[in-house]
Amino acid sequence: QQQQQQQQQQQPPGPYDDADMYDSGSGYGRPPPEAPMNHGEYGGQPQQQQQQQQQSSQMYQQQMHQQQPPMGQGQGQALEPPDANAGGGGGAADGAMDLSQFDKDVIFRGLKRLYRKKILPLELSSKYGHFHSPPMGPSDFEAKPMVLLLGQYSVGKTSFIRYLLGRDFPGQRIGPEPTTDRFTAIMLSESDKIVPGAALCSQSDRPFRGLSPFGNNFLSRLEGVEMDSPILRNVTMVDTPGILSGQKQSIGRNYDYDAVMKWFAERSDLIVIMFDAHKLDISDELKRVIEIMKPHADKVRVVLNKADGVSTQHLMRVYGALMWNLGKVMMTPEVCRVYMGSFWASPLQNAEQASLLEREKMDLFRDIAELPQNAVMRRINELVKRARAVKVHAYIIHYLRKQLPYTWGKREKQRRLIDRLEREFVMCARRYELPRGDFPPIEPFRQALLEIKDLSEFPKLDKKMVKEMDKVFSVDIPELLEKARSH
Repeated sequence: QQQQQQQQQQQPPGPYDDADMYDSGSGYGRPPPEAPMNHGEYGGQPQQQQQQQQQSSQMYQQQMHQQQPPMGQGQGQALEPPDANAGGGGGAADGAMDLSQFDKDVIFRGLKRLYRKKILPLELSSKYGHFHSPPMGPSDFEAKPMVLLLGQYSVGKTSFIRYLLGRDFPGQRIGPEPTTDRFTAIMLSESDKIVPGAALCSQSDRPFRGLSPFGNNFLSRLEGVEMDSPILRNVTMVDTPGILSGQKQSIGRNYDYDAVMKWFAERSDLIVIMFDAHKLDISDELKRVIEIMKPHADKVRVVLNKADGVSTQHLMRVYGALMWNLGKVMMTPEVCRVYMGSFWASPLQNAEQASLLEREKMDLFRDIAELPQNAVMRRINELVKRARAVKVHAYIIHYLRKQLPYTWGKREKQRRLIDRLEREFVMCARRYELPRGDFPPIEPFRQALLEIKDLSEFPKLDKKMVKEMDKVFSVDIPELLEKARSH
């Protein structure tokens, strides 16, 4: 027995010995230094597995270089997604979620099922589409990441798209005057063709079916362009009409421009607001559009185009003036990311800041190239945000409905509730313990309420539906990710 005890003491501890010491000791669950660190349980990876990942990463980069032509002056841009294994194989230890381990098709199918069964019924019963955005379709989950371009006329939006595509696209018009008078969605296809707006909204495999309720006046200003380009294999580009100044925009457009921009902003993965280095003024219409983008501030990027047309000294002043103007409009303590560059096929006018503009251009292209990798988390994030908004909306309607009398005087009481809507929001949040940050803007909600004749006609809130929707955050989405990881 003494010999056996001595042999046991001389043996080195195994990776799973003294588990209770790892949990309750001072190491916060980490193994002692003498334990081997090449086990997946502790966040590391075996050396052989790291070599396999590096080899697969090199093969993937070679394939991307073969599929896409190298970057050149005005040629097709090789927007490569960043290497997921460049960090050295410690994915779990770094705290970042490795999306390559998940089956995206499983996640998208699960998100569609969760939305259809647990979120959509509450949307329909509370008429969420009348107050906010229409219901989502299956194509909204499966669509490629969308890049939306905004800006005043003649700031280079269409030229920027042409620069990324590497060639002209059907129906493009570039000039110093306001040329783009329609919304243009540029998508991948083997042949070049233009799809009218009404036909585009009728395609079930495209994420534009939700634009049909805006009417024929808008659909006549919408078109789809199908063409072949390397960047379109990963993203969809959307060009918008130039934002005019004065009353030209509100008088000349016979559709709800703000509602259309809100629809695109909710479904876009990246929003690029472009400015010209020679005209930094922000018109009233552009200010209103930027305010519409405030709920999606994490997706907004600002591009200072035609930066090679000014000297380095003037560029520094122009950059400061742009930041000052944006600070007055956005009214946030955070500074938005501003990229400088000159996105067209001609050579740079001032070569002294060529290295700076090249680095800025590569940062912007890297931001666009990362969109396909982040598409899964973006869809989950948007679904959670929508579910939280639907829950708050359902409770608001439920609270206002309960304030109405049973017999007479409903219309007068409803009018008083609408007039003091801000106070009712506070009371509703306090009663049902809802976060005030999830409540919608007051004025648009008030205008939508004025169109409702009788709030008592809304169906009674089913608390079971709310509980089922709450399970989406805590139970269903974690189970879906675990299922996709092991698929």
